[in-house]
Amino acid sequence: MRTFDRWLAPSWRRSVVAALAGALPVLAFPAPSLWWFAYVALVPWILLARSAPTGRRAAYDGWCGGFGFVVAVHHWLLPSLHVFIFLIAALLSLLWAPWGWLVRRFLGGVPSLRRGAAALLVLPSAWLAVELVRSWQALGGPWGMLGASQWQVGPALRLASVGGVWLLSFLVVAVNVAVAMLVSVRESRVPAVASLVATAAATSAAWAWAPRPDVDGQVRIAVVQPGIVDGHDSAERRFDREEQLTRRLAGQGVDLVVWGESSVGYDLDRRPDLARRIAALSRQTGADVLVNVDARRSGRPGIYKSSVLIGPNGATGDRYDKMRLIPFGEYIPARSLMGWATSVGKAAGEDRRRGTEQVVMNVGHGLRIGPLVCFETAFPDMSRHLAEDGADVLLGQSSTSTFQNSWAPEQHASLAALRAAETGRPMVHATLTGVSAVYGPSGQRLGPWLGTDTSTTHVYDVPLAHGVTPYVRFGDWPVHGALLVLAALCATEGIRAFRLRRSGPEPLVPPARTAHGSPVRHGR
Repeated sequence: MRTFDRWLAPSWRRSVVAALAGALPVLAFPAPSLWWFAYVALVPWILLARSAPTGRRAAYDGWCGGFGFVVAVHHWLLPSLHVFIFLIAALLSLLWAPWGWLVRRFLGGVPSLRRGAAALLVLPSAWLAVELVRSWQALGGPWGMLGASQWQVGPALRLASVGGVWLLSFLVVAVNVAVAMLVSVRESRVPAVASLVATAAATSAAWAWAPRPDVDGQVRIAVVQPGIVDGHDSAERRFDREEQLTRRLAGQGVDLVVWGESSVGYDLDRRPDLARRIAALSRQTGADVLVNVDARRSGRPGIYKSSVLIGPNGATGDRYDKMRLIPFGEYIPARSLMGWATSVGKAAGEDRRRGTEQVVMNVGHGLRIGPLVCFETAFPDMSRHLAEDGADVLLGQSSTSTFQNSWAPEQHASLAALRAAETGRPMVHATLTGVSAVYGPSGQRLGPWLGTDTSTTHVYDVPLAHGVTPYVRFGDWPVHGALLVLAALCATEGIRAFRLRRSGPEPLVPPARTAHGSPVRHGR
């Protein structure tokens, strides 16, 4: 260990190691999907920060590790943002600097039993605070939350129904902290083992106690995925392909047909011929068609991305305008200052317009759907609100065609499993170019994924469930608990600092005394 510490002595070398350590968790997400690796992926980063010679260096280790994490999780944005992604990562990674400092504060040296036990609560809480801040839409949204790596693990999905993806992130970090303590701090092995046992007990309790979705029906939903369509007239040819695929659904008894994001590149008021063709498809299939219009809207300024429901007689009047836009992809924050980003990457040349409220649509057959567009499926609060408003099925319309040859399509598709488990509602993730996927009300995968090399349509038998999950009922309570832990820590540290300042420094030597025992008083 001392040899390794000497090797890390140069600051630049330690920074590189920290960045590489911070990048390791990306292997737990799709496409590698090594979900089990998430429980040890933070250990090298934690061990590095705890060994830092100073608190300042530990904070720097946190910053460098955060830089590696952000770049690794969002590496597929590199062709679009180019060098700009490194600037974004350098700014976002500052959020991990306090976390690195806390790692050394609680695990540095030989921590006492009390300090080791506190680390198992404080460090996961601090990580959740980082995820909370970076989940703000203007900072890129909650892509790559550590708990999202558990999207295919049954017991973890049960926990998601209790506390959402936030609870999963907390427990994954707690296990990493416990493993780091087992590896490096012999004196703290008792609380570390206790933490692992508690995590296993919590998982088992959630499995037994959390209410299971009450399945009480089934609907048939068709996903239409046209595949890659390029060229100057791609909007017309894509529509033609979607029309051809949808006609195949006639006679299959479907209840709803779903097209992906930007499936219609024209405003339907300006192109009534397209609206009539979609209505004809609705009559042929016997089902409403949910399309997504990406166009400048007549009668209103600007470009909107809108989920529009079309029935046999035309538009039903149900429309949802996308509310949370992708920074740089669909708008540029503070364009007057950051507009230069368009010259170094594929940033938005014109800002899209935002919707103002979420919408639950009635598609007939007593079926109510809650649409989300693109990366809105990464936000757990949006799907929770749709479930509260009475949605029977959650629908995500997406297009990741820009990132076809990356891990992004599979990562995006996996998020729907978490949203389904959190709300107890099935979720359909329909895309233009893959990956399209459908999940049941417990987050279980239904039917095949439609990959990025596929141009097809598929009908899914989707079970319906009702009831309210603890997460829908109580919301983001793990986040609130984490913030209370950090508030208590700040209060405790503040009181401790106040007492030390008030008592003053202890004298290094006792005061000198005279032969009669009186203290010597020094003059000025």
